[in-house]
Amino acid sequence: MRAAAVVGLVLLLSGPAHAQSSAADIQARISAAAPGARIEVAAGTYNGDLIINRPVHLVGIGRPLLLGTGTGTVVTVTAPDVTIEGFDIDGRKGGDLGQDASGILVAAPRVTIRDCSITNTLFGIYLKAASGARVEKCRVRGIKEKSAGEKGSGIHVWNTDGFTLTGNEIYEVRDGIYIQSSPHGVIRGNVARDLRYGLHYMYSDDNVFEDNVFANGDAGTAIMYSRRLTFRRNQFLHNRGFASVGLLLNTCDDVVADHNVMADNARGIFVEGSSGVRIQDNAIARSDVAVVLFASSERLTVTGNSFVGNLSPLLLVGHRPDASFSGNFWSDNTAPDLDGDGRTDNVYPLTSVFDTVRGNLTAADLFARSLSASALGAAERALPVLAPSEVVDSAPLAAAPELRLPPLWQPAERRGSWSGLGASACALVIGITAATRGRRS
Repeated sequence: MRAAAVVGLVLLLSGPAHAQSSAADIQARISAAAPGARIEVAAGTYNGDLIINRPVHLVGIGRPLLLGTGTGTVVTVTAPDVTIEGFDIDGRKGGDLGQDASGILVAAPRVTIRDCSITNTLFGIYLKAASGARVEKCRVRGIKEKSAGEKGSGIHVWNTDGFTLTGNEIYEVRDGIYIQSSPHGVIRGNVARDLRYGLHYMYSDDNVFEDNVFANGDAGTAIMYSRRLTFRRNQFLHNRGFASVGLLLNTCDDVVADHNVMADNARGIFVEGSSGVRIQDNAIARSDVAVVLFASSERLTVTGNSFVGNLSPLLLVGHRPDASFSGNFWSDNTAPDLDGDGRTDNVYPLTSVFDTVRGNLTAADLFARSLSASALGAAERALPVLAPSEVVDSAPLAAAPELRLPPLWQPAERRGSWSGLGASACALVIGITAATRGRRS
């Protein structure tokens, strides 16, 4: 016992006086450490993979680089109560997706990964049955030249009950954050960009998403087969691939989405086979379709939102949706508010012949921006010949509501000078809000 305590004290206070060339030196120190020991690793490059099989606090001083073998996972954690912080990790673009090759793979409870930068790995950080895990202020960059099918997720969470992901940045991976069979999580302040899905998610209940950014995705987000989720103050921006969506809910129950920004997406919100979904106090702007709604959904409530500059307010798939649209602002609603009660004097129709056709015939998307679509819409309004399933906002707002929206996210390389569609969409929301607040006609 006394010898172990002495070893633990030495490891806590000392570190290599100069950079080491082999990760085996770090491995030896881990193997000799007393539980709870703090092991400091000096700046330098350390070649090889590590297995952390004791509950230690591994700290990089001066950002040492762990350069993996390129054959698998660089750092594998099998002991509980481990903390890793302050390292750069490079996987040499090697490993096998089938073996979950990662920068850091955690297979134990109550592990914290903090302030680590991971590059050239198939998966960035993989939490595998790692209940109580925390991933904080890490940066994950995938292998840019690989296709989406050849690489893994930035942060992958599987079979993990109770986890926290905060302040991480993830890009050029397959999916930014992938969560499966993992309830009771908090996902806050992360940025996932330039990838396939910003968020890919299934079979995970009771999770909270706040202040995240999901941008520049090929296919947007996908949330499936889950219950009791909260999305608050997130930004879904520039998801412009084929059938891309800002927020997609498929077979999800009891979901609340409030004070989010959804700008410049092919589709702002997509709801299919879901029940008890509440969409409130969001800004949905500059999307081809603001809301895609399948009639298989039940008890959808849409209220207090600003819909600004979208080509179409609603694409309805099926008939007779169980949905309530009331008290939203629609930028192309020109009806007056003669009695000054803050709501226009007529209901606002959300469906048209063309949108009904498009919702039930995917090929009609080819004509969404054509003169034919505009002509069909104008002709239908002048002389109705088809009767689409009517969906209306029963009490549309005459002025855009004041929304507590997050500041528009911009990539670091463009901050202060960004003039892309996302910036103009946010400016459009703000401008129309200011111009129309208190409008009376």
